[in-house]
Amino acid sequence: MATRKPAPPAFVCTECGWTTAKWVGRCGECQQWGTVSEQAAPTGFLRRMTPLAPHADRAARPITQITTEDAPRRTSGVGEFDRVLGGGIVPGAAILLSGEPGVGKSTLLLEVAAQSARAGRRVLYASAEESPAQVRLRAERTGALHDELYLASETDLATILGHIDEVRPQLVIVDSVQTVSSSLTDGAAGQPSQVREVAATLIRVAKERSLPIIIVGHVTKDGQVAGPRVLEHLVDVVCHFEGDRQTSLRFIRALKNRFGPTDEVGCFEMTGGGIAEVPDPSGLFLSQGATEPGTCVAIALEGKRALPVEVQALTIPSSAPNPRRVVHGLDASRVAMVLAILEKRASIKTSMLDVYVSTVGGVRFTEPAADLAIAIAVAGSVQLNSVPRTVAAVGELSLAGEIRPVTQAAQRRSEAARLGYEQVVDDRSKTLRAALNDVRARNTNRRPDGEIPPF
Repeated sequence: MATRKPAPPAFVCTECGWTTAKWVGRCGECQQWGTVSEQAAPTGFLRRMTPLAPHADRAARPITQITTEDAPRRTSGVGEFDRVLGGGIVPGAAILLSGEPGVGKSTLLLEVAAQSARAGRRVLYASAEESPAQVRLRAERTGALHDELYLASETDLATILGHIDEVRPQLVIVDSVQTVSSSLTDGAAGQPSQVREVAATLIRVAKERSLPIIIVGHVTKDGQVAGPRVLEHLVDVVCHFEGDRQTSLRFIRALKNRFGPTDEVGCFEMTGGGIAEVPDPSGLFLSQGATEPGTCVAIALEGKRALPVEVQALTIPSSAPNPRRVVHGLDASRVAMVLAILEKRASIKTSMLDVYVSTVGGVRFTEPAADLAIAIAVAGSVQLNSVPRTVAAVGELSLAGEIRPVTQAAQRRSEAARLGYEQVVDDRSKTLRAALNDVRARNTNRRPDGEIPPF
């Protein structure tokens, strides 16, 4: 009887788990140098797998006989987190939460754990990065202490499973998957093989016991979840927690969700007492003082949520051969394009001016819908005319000076009306020059002679 030869050795990237038949210096997936190493192939003969008869409950059925009842959900106690998950946590769901170091992942999940415990559901928080005393100090600061919240500091997967058997929780949080290791797999914690084994075991436990598990994942310098790509395929929900360390605003969005939509965004604010929900973040991105020349409000879209964002512009004469262009919170290339359109299509000269353009509150607004608001703000700064508080602008500018429609325009106008804006300047004005005239008609800052200054 002929025997099969064992498979040749494979070469595996230690960063992302990419495999290749021969050694290469650079990984073809994550593009890292020097991370591909040889992995010994399994020895012995290739065995034929024996088919097993499925259990009666798992037998294949016609798709028309399968019910379409939604999986029951239960609230996490944090409304903005529930919004992103699609209405709550589904029993047996495996949720991956990623984010940059220090953005507040542990603080957010500690608040979720505390709220679930207050609702009468026992929670196990397994921290593999901090000691119990460190987590307790944070819980005291944020008011997350509760008798139904159990805390364990473990890096061994088998011990964490033992805690689950002993505590019998209704929600498990593992912080983080890159710091937990399994004795059944070679390699240190964080290696692709370890991350794959730990995640697969936790997901199997979640499905067998209908136990929701939230797993924290680290990210690389490029913002991708560290470890093998299969980690994101295994879990049911992938959420990303993001924010600028210079501001207190934080956003959480779903990149994958098997139980709901992926176009919802949750807003939070980091405070001295922990993390707080921001159900209506409108006031965070608007200035509170009197109307000044060089400001205009745009309606941004974060997922399904429309947010008013104030765009501010400042222009001053420059004696340098190359005037400065400083942009914060907006796309610098689009700002440069808007300045060129203003000069060519609206006869507003900016080539000899230093131009500073920014958003209020540190929010990033990089979608094309900001073009018209940028143009109106810059024009107001050049001509010293202010835009009334009752006017907002939404529109994308073409190089011909035309205003193009943007996505979800009706929803943006509806949100603007709800917030008290009486006029939304958009693609209905057709051209940039016409839009500036529309704003000019609303301008009540008359000169001493009674004339309305040209916009």
